[in-house]
Amino acid sequence: MVGSPVNPVEILHRWRSGDRPIAPDFDRLACWELADGVRSRAFNITPDNAAHVVRHKTDLFLSVLDRLHTFPVKSSVFLESLWNLWLPLAIQLSTEKQSLNQTLIQGILGVQGTGKTTLCQVLRLILEKLGHSTVSLSLDDLYKTYADRQNLQQADPRLIWRGPPGTHDIDLGISVLDKLRASGTGELAAFDSQKIEIPRFEKSAWGGAGDRSQSELISGADIVLFEGWFVGVNPVADRRLNEFLAAAPFPISTEGDCQFARDMNAKLHDYLPLWNRLDRLMVLYPRDYRLSQVWRNQAERQMMAAGKSGMSESEINRFVEYFWKALHPELYIQSMLEGDGVDLVVEILPDRAIGKICRAIDLIH
Repeated sequence: MVGSPVNPVEILHRWRSGDRPIAPDFDRLACWELADGVRSRAFNITPDNAAHVVRHKTDLFLSVLDRLHTFPVKSSVFLESLWNLWLPLAIQLSTEKQSLNQTLIQGILGVQGTGKTTLCQVLRLILEKLGHSTVSLSLDDLYKTYADRQNLQQADPRLIWRGPPGTHDIDLGISVLDKLRASGTGELAAFDSQKIEIPRFEKSAWGGAGDRSQSELISGADIVLFEGWFVGVNPVADRRLNEFLAAAPFPISTEGDCQFARDMNAKLHDYLPLWNRLDRLMVLYPRDYRLSQVWRNQAERQMMAAGKSGMSESEINRFVEYFWKALHPELYIQSMLEGDGVDLVVEILPDRAIGKICRAIDLIH
């Protein structure tokens, strides 16, 4: 194969500026696809199909550019993420959907700030170009109402904020995913006029405490992107949890914190029927989980700059640490990566650039 491995960003910048692809571009990008063995295995790219993959990705890249005007398309980080992750992932989802006779449900696990929302927004645009109707559903959308969470807090004062296991309406999530699944099999054909209600949550309501907002009505979807900070996370064995708590990392510092962690672990069992609806699960894995606190502060400042109410920096820090006390990333993300339920792992670097992209088995070995 002609050419040598090259970071694709310089080529993508030229294309974004209006240059047309030329033959050497395809050769160099095909080399780039194969240069990273773990990424190529994750997306089933081989020497035999690399040229075809590059052509397909190029066509998609050029076709969605005009729809990405609200995104930072001049950013090298954005373009590299688009080429290395979002385009091949969309192609992979499209291929798998075509082999199913039902709606495909993709789980996306990532702590705060790992880019779940951007991932879903861009995937929807690409998948639409591939001919698929797509809907995003966040674990946040399944929160119990503000009033119900107030009652929950009175029953268990430790639940000072939304977020941990127990603050979601699991039955609602199961019902929504089951209706979406049926919409992709034709089982709802007799009820075409009946829309599916997709719950939505407004985080800025009640001074940042959040509450349900008006549901989105859709007819169905080919692909569901179900994302959240512990989507797909399974409870760990009591022995492993207790060993972890014996040398508990920040912010777990008291016996009360340890008991809270045990109770939240037990609550995860209630979510297993919801996770059983997932066809696939990917993990957005920050190189250092503590970065999520920095990223969450950035996101909150952006929301407030847009005129919405939110939390102060100190409140955000306590909020994120509260999540860590419930399900500490060092324990739960690692346990997921060691299991067999994760299909794709995406490393997130401190500047939010994409690092390693691989199958879970390649990350471990």
